[in-house]
Amino acid sequence: MLIDFKQIHPVTGPGMNHGAGEMTARIVENSHGKFLINRLHPYGSIGIHTQKNGCEINYVISGSGRAICDGKEELLSSGCCHICPEGSSQIIENTGIDDLVLFTVITEK
Repeated sequence: MLIDFKQIHPVTGPGMNHGAGEMTARIVENSHGKFLINRLHPYGSIGIHTQKNGCEINYVISGSGRAICDGKEELLSSGCCHICPEGSSQIIENTGIDDLVLFTVITEK
């Protein structure tokens, strides 16, 4: 299966899950899960949410930020990969002045 994110229309809106600021995402959803290129704009965030049906994997393409998963803080920078296991809760925040760009995979069971 090939996903060409350049062919997917970006959607801009408030940070997911009642997060702060704005984000822009290109989203593909199918029976395998969700695949996203997320751009958390400066000081934006994805609010606290629980992974109910699988895990969430966030690979940092560029920018800087932090993830808080079950109360444990992890600093995010280009080349890092943050994984939030099923049943865990997380927040992701852009702490920088540039977009925090993530390739996100949410597995589905």
